[in-house]
Amino acid sequence: MQLRVVVDQPWDVAADVLAIPFAGEFVPKGALAEIDKRAGGELVAQAAFGELKAERYSTAVMSGGELRAPRLLAIAAGEADTISRQVVIRIGSAIERRLAGRTVKTLAVWLGDLGDRIDGGAAAAAELLARGVVEGEFEPATIYRDNYKSAPPVLDELILVAPGADAAALKKAAERGVIIGEGANLARRLDNRSANDVSPEVLAGEARAIAERLGLYIDVIEPARAEKLGMGMFLAVGSGSDNPPRMIVLRSGDEGALDAAGRRLAIVGKGVCFDSGGISIKPANQMEEMKMDKTGACTVIAAIATVARLAPGTPLLAIAPTVENMPGPHSARPGDIVKAMNGKTVDIINTDAEGRLILGDAMCYAEKLGATHMVDIATLTGAVARALGDQMTGAFGTPQPWYDAVAAAGEKAGERYWQLPFIEEYRKDLDSWYADFTNTGSVEGGLIKSALFLREFATVPWVHLDIAGTGYFRKKTPYAPAGATGVSHATLVELALAGAE
Repeated sequence: MQLRVVVDQPWDVAADVLAIPFAGEFVPKGALAEIDKRAGGELVAQAAFGELKAERYSTAVMSGGELRAPRLLAIAAGEADTISRQVVIRIGSAIERRLAGRTVKTLAVWLGDLGDRIDGGAAAAAELLARGVVEGEFEPATIYRDNYKSAPPVLDELILVAPGADAAALKKAAERGVIIGEGANLARRLDNRSANDVSPEVLAGEARAIAERLGLYIDVIEPARAEKLGMGMFLAVGSGSDNPPRMIVLRSGDEGALDAAGRRLAIVGKGVCFDSGGISIKPANQMEEMKMDKTGACTVIAAIATVARLAPGTPLLAIAPTVENMPGPHSARPGDIVKAMNGKTVDIINTDAEGRLILGDAMCYAEKLGATHMVDIATLTGAVARALGDQMTGAFGTPQPWYDAVAAAGEKAGERYWQLPFIEEYRKDLDSWYADFTNTGSVEGGLIKSALFLREFATVPWVHLDIAGTGYFRKKTPYAPAGATGVSHATLVELALAGAE
């Protein structure tokens, strides 16, 4: 897709479709009045008819009249004082998705006053809109179907329209947005692929191809070496499947190098290619979604690839412990005692609390490789979805300044997090008669107990992001299809780029 920024007025821009966002109720004034006039009063007529609504992300497509674009797409941005960076991204995605099934090769999007509503001004609006349009192109139905007719259009050209702006600065910002959007779509495509298509070995192969393309170091740890390294939790989870586990390690920058912020940042992602629950088997209802339990791994693989495109050589580690959690003759059983890489012993009470086991060994290995700061990302608990739904990611962190740095990256990325507390009184619920602690306690406070478990494997500043609610949508929205969302990819990218030269 070609990207162009023009400083002409929107009515002078030639494209198949001109998209115009508006805030609040539609009021024809200023540039909107001129667009409406040249469109033959279509905007006012659609608003009077009730087709042009103020509800955020609602859209109306109409004739362009005397505009140079034969079609006009109006999209509601919602109340002006509630427009955020996330909203701008979603406006871009909703525009692209509204055109699904249509023949559109050239799309022009007028920035309007979106830059006045967010930090960073017009450049930020250009970046986030471009990213949103790219993310809006993603359609999981096309992964396995060649004849799917209702996908968003594949654009030849995206034109951002910003009268009077610095075109070069906006184009540079928009190009950054395109690359971040493409990275999110890479994560989503890997994540949406089915378990019979993506095993741990296949995901390792995908990571290797990415590493070779972008000049990243890669190491794939197979079971024999994992055993020598003492990764007892990781191996216990993967032992029930005929598809053996793989610990995927990607590195940007020189071995042992610190970034410009003095960090050796590691991003660690849970990669359960299919989670049956193991011996503690899950109910059949919605078990097909458990191909999505590799979301964290797909996210960190895509994030390091995106960082490599935007700032090659930035020191960064991405570690993806990748397994299938299956019942079988060699599966871990409730009551089994396993030893983690840091020497701590764990009493496996529930084999369906497997993500924290593989993450624990991966976090230990990240520190062994010299990580000074860590973020893990995982579809870890159903509890976070019940508490926060699919629009807010639950997060834990220690110490507070490191959590604040991750939250700031999330703010820049247009992603929302809610910090949850470590409640020390709950730690005793993980006590075991036979081991240092169990992998799960009582249901009450289970979300916090999962983070307390992971804390046992971090000795450096660490943040845990639980994306079990936000990692995939069960139904489509105006700005996204059902399936993987790519959430937190941009946060991890922004966090890493904060240490780029």
